[in-house]
Parts: sequence; C-alpha cells; structure tokens
Amino acid sequence: MKKEIIVNRTMEETKVAVLEDGRLFDLFIERRESEKILNNIYKGTVENVVPALNSAFVEIGREKSAYLGVDDIIMPNKQENSKVEQLLKQGQNIMVQVYKEPINTKGPKVTMDISLPGRLLVYMPMSDNIGVSKNIEDKKEYERLRNLMYKIKEEGKGGFIVRTEAEEATEEEIRQEISYLRRIWASIENRFQEYKPHTRIHKDLGIVFQTIRDHFTDEVELMHIDSKKELNDVLDFVKIVSPEISDRILLYESKQPIFKVYGIDEEIKNLQSSRVFLKSGGSLIIQEAESLCAIDVNSGKFVSRTSQEDTASSTNVEAAQEIARQLRARNIGGIIVIDFIDMKKASNRQKVLEKLREATKGDKAKIKIWPITRLGLIEMTRERKRESFFSLMGETCPLCRGLGAVMSKESIFIKVCEDLEQMNVKMHKGKIKIKLNPDILDYFLERKNRLKELFNTDFEVKEAPEIPREDYQIVFE
Repeated sequence: MKKEIIVNRTMEETKVAVLEDGRLFDLFIERRESEKILNNIYKGTVENVVPALNSAFVEIGREKSAYLGVDDIIMPNKQENSKVEQLLKQGQNIMVQVYKEPINTKGPKVTMDISLPGRLLVYMPMSDNIGVSKNIEDKKEYERLRNLMYKIKEEGKGGFIVRTEAEEATEEEIRQEISYLRRIWASIENRFQEYKPHTRIHKDLGIVFQTIRDHFTDEVELMHIDSKKELNDVLDFVKIVSPEISDRILLYESKQPIFKVYGIDEEIKNLQSSRVFLKSGGSLIIQEAESLCAIDVNSGKFVSRTSQEDTASSTNVEAAQEIARQLRARNIGGIIVIDFIDMKKASNRQKVLEKLREATKGDKAKIKIWPITRLGLIEMTRERKRESFFSLMGETCPLCRGLGAVMSKESIFIKVCEDLEQMNVKMHKGKIKIKLNPDILDYFLERKNRLKELFNTDFEVKEAPEIPREDYQIVFE
C-alpha cells in the first residue's frame, strides 16, 4: 500500500490529508480562528461537584466548563468505589487534560490521568501501567519491548504504552524519547505551580506535527508540503524526534494548488454530499446527527448475473470497505447504524461483518462493532475526539433549522388561507396585499382565482425578497 501525507498551508487554515493508494482516508483541518484544545493541559478549578452524576464541572478558562467523571479523577486517597464528593471540593485547583473537544452544546471532557504521546510511545506520569500495542504481531519483538519498558519503569516514575511505530526501535531511541517526554512533564509540573488558575499550561502539537507523530510510519513514502516555512518547522521537529524520516519530507514547488493536483479538492467536495457512489453502481446515503449517524446501503444499478443474494452480498462487501473510509475521512463519531441490503445466508452476513472489521483496522479511533442482525443492520461505535467534517465545514441551515426540509409551498398556501379566514377578510372593503418570498410567488399567482373563490375578494400578490421563505405579510389598505 502506497501511503502519502499532503500538507496545504494558507493564511487562514492548514489542511493535512493522508492518502492510501491515492485515495483520501484521513483529513485534518486547523483554522486560525477556531483553535483546537484536544490534549491541551490546564490548571483548572473545581466549579461544581455533582453527586447525582458522580462527576464534577471544572473551570479551565474556556466558554463552557469541562466535564470530569469520577473514573477520570486521580487522587492518592481514591478507592475502588469512591464518590466524587469524597475526592474533590469546590474551589480546588487541579491539573486536567482535554480528551474530547466541545461539540455543539456540550463542553469539553477532561481527565486527571495525563498522557503525553510521543512517536514511539505514550508517557503516563500518573500511572504505573505498561502496555504494548497489539498490532506488533512478532512475539519476540513484543516481549523485547515489554521487558525493556519494565526495566525502564523501575528507573523512574510513570507508566508507558508502546506504540506500533516502536517496532524494531533500539533501546537508545526509546530512552531518548522517554527523556524528552519526562522533560516536558517536568516543565508542565512547574507551570502548574507558577501559573494562575483557569490557564493553559501545555499546548498539544499542531496538526502537521500530530500527523507526523501519529501517522508517519514506515509505509509513508512521501510527505509533501506546499509552504517553505512549514517545511522548515517540520524538519526542525523531526531532527529531534525522528531524523531518519527527514529525506521523505519534501517541498511542493509547482504553481498548481497541491490539493488539486493530488485530487483531494474533489474528494473534499464529495465529502460534503450525503450520497456516496460505489464503483459497482450502488451507493451509500450518510445522514449525520449530533450523536448518531445512519448509513443506508443501496444496490442502485448493480445486478449480479447469478442471483439477488449475490447482488446484495457483493454490494455490501464493497460498501463495508467504503464505509470504513468515509468514517475516517468525515471523522464521524458516536453511535453508527448501518442498514446493509438484506441477505438471507448467514455466511454472507458474516462475510460483510468481517470485511467491515478488517477495513476499520487502520483507524486510529477506538471502534466497537456488533454482529449483523437478520434485518441487515450493524450497530457500531467510533470514538469521537474532534468535531466531524460536517460540523467543521457547515452550520445549521437557517431555513430548515437542521431538519433537512423546508415547509412546502402548499403548506404555506394553506397557512395563509387559515389566517385570512381568522381575519374575516370577507368583511374588508379595501385592497388586501399578500407579500411573499420570490420562491413562493408563482405558486400563489397560479392560485389567485382560488383565493378569490374562497374569500370573495381580489388579492394583490406581491414579491418581497426581504421576507424569509416560510413567512408572509398580509396588508390591509
């Protein structure tokens, strides 16, 4: 598999695309006016302890208070069944890290279990646990890394999670990264003592550096950056964390926009549509809400030469692969319900389930998938850390207010008739004007005779562009 990372930097935003065999799988966008706070660390103050929720709300200097559940509280006196009121008090200053961005009306979620990710491993200064990525399949390498980390753990405070990128890393390389992460932690502890409450004391890396840390594996053949300044910053960064990858990071110098040349602009345009077409002729309909996403699979024009069951099975297998890609590219999180085409054979249903699980293996987000039902439904959850592409790029439609549909012209006509009847317009001797949005005007003009028949009165129907589509004005003269 050919893997590439493409970086587009403008004055207002930075976009990073991760391509696999030329297709967009991950898209990260950072805008100047909408600062991300994921993984940032704050000196917060307990604003309110809520025993009924067994949680607390923490003031961190943002617009909305942060939510802290009892499972995310780290205290020396914490027991297995400790209640939040036994651990925290209102007005208490605590160190917290954001692990979920604020989404719509919900504030951020925070934890006291701090983690500092590096390229090879994650350092957890408040923990004593050692973990090694299950993606390291070589048992000897797995045991080597595990034994090495237990040896290092005895030399200092904190726990570690060894990432997949650490496979075949030398002891010296691992020790260098641990030393780097421990220096960062020491500076964070000092700032917690020195800084005022409700202050950020550590900012996570920007999206370009995060992408290097989280996605720059041995499979990546090229990182192409269209900004010389960004390139220099990146090269300075990798000299410290991973100098061996610097020869794969190059400057893009063509005058053609980099995202256009790689076909990413067209992919982004497609992400803005609720319909995704499959190569076979089938399609997906993706309907995203605040905490639930529904995906419907349609066979479309595709018909198997053998049977309807084969048509359904083939389309569903193709759809499973594309759904995994769409979830990553659109950054959809929460509960996801997929309505696959009905299949009678249990073996076909199992094949689709296995294909979906296989296709989501490369996803960095935590995913849980339940077995497919007889109705062809699969329920799954995907970890939500940032707002989705849909939330980032759009806003609620002022006309439909998020419903996805506006009042029909017929409904508006009936509503006007009801108002005219309540006003008893038959008794009015002067002129009556009905002012309407231009989109509705022709519908009413075609029914002027109907209005006269109903109310025995002539109406003047007038265009009024300033009036919203679903509103109108009735003027008596």
